[in-house]
Amino acid sequence: MNTPKTLEELMAQALEMEREAVARYTELADMMEVHNNTEVAALFRKMAEYEGHHVAQILAEMGWADDRGAPRSAGAWASPEAPESVPIDEVHYLMHPWHALHLAAEAEERAVNFFDALARTTEIEPIRRAALEMHAEEVEHLELVRAWMARFPKPDDDWAADPDPARHVD
Repeated sequence: MNTPKTLEELMAQALEMEREAVARYTELADMMEVHNNTEVAALFRKMAEYEGHHVAQILAEMGWADDRGAPRSAGAWASPEAPESVPIDEVHYLMHPWHALHLAAEAEERAVNFFDALARTTEIEPIRRAALEMHAEEVEHLELVRAWMARFPKPDDDWAADPDPARHVD
C-alpha cells in the first residue's frame, strides 16, 4: 500500500477512488441499457449517484472548488483499479439485479477493507481519523447494498442461458 503522507494526499486518493467508481458504475449502466437490461442499469446508475455524492462531499470538505480543480493522485492501492471499482469483466449482459448488487457489495467491501487497513497502519493521526471516517461511510454503503440484495432473490443457476444467442457467420 502506498500510504499517503498528508491529509490532502489521502483525500486526493479518496477522491480518485470515488471518481473511478462513478465512471465505472456509469459505464456499467450504459452497457446494461445497450442490452435492454433496464432494471440492472437503474441499479448501477443509483450506485453512480451515491458515489457522486462522495465526490461532492470530499470536494466540499477539502475546499476544492470543483472536480476539475482538485488534485489528481495515484492510488494508494496495489492494483491498477481502485478498490471500489467493479471489475468490468465480471459483468454479463443477462445479469440480474442480484448479480449487480453482489458486484457492488464486493466493491464496497474492498473499500471498507482498504480504509480499515490504512487506519490500522498509518502513524499519522489526521490520516488515521479520516480513514476511520471513510471506513464508517463505506460500511454504511455496504449495509445499504446488502439490504437492497435482500429484496432480490438469487437467480437460478441457468440465469445466463440465452434463448436467442447472437449468430456470427463468416
